[in-house]
Amino acid sequence: MTNGRVTSLKERIEIVYYCIAQNNDYQQAAEGYKVSYEQVYQWVKKYEAGGENALKDRRGRKKPEEELTLEDRAKLSMKKLKVENERLRAENAFLKKLEELERRRS
Repeated sequence: MTNGRVTSLKERIEIVYYCIAQNNDYQQAAEGYKVSYEQVYQWVKKYEAGGENALKDRRGRKKPEEELTLEDRAKLSMKKLKVENERLRAENAFLKKLEELERRRS
C-alpha cells in the first residue's frame, strides 16, 4: 500500500483526468503518481459528483454567515458570548487587583 502524500489541486485534477483516460484504472494511477489507491478512488468519485470544484481542500475553511443553519448560528452566538463573558471576568479581576494594590500604597 502506498502512503498518501500532499497534493495540490492542479495535481489532483491531473491524476483524475489520467485515471478517467485509463478507463478508471485506479491502481495504475495510484502507482504512477505515488499516491494511495483509496485517495485516487475518492478523487474520481468527487470529480464525477461535483467537478473540479469538488477536489478543493476545504479543511480549516469557515462557512460564511449565509451558509450557517439556525442551530449553527445559535451555537456561534453562544460561543461569542462565552468568550466575551470570560474576557469581562478577567478584566474585572484585574481591576479589583489594581484597586487593592493602589489602596495598599496609600
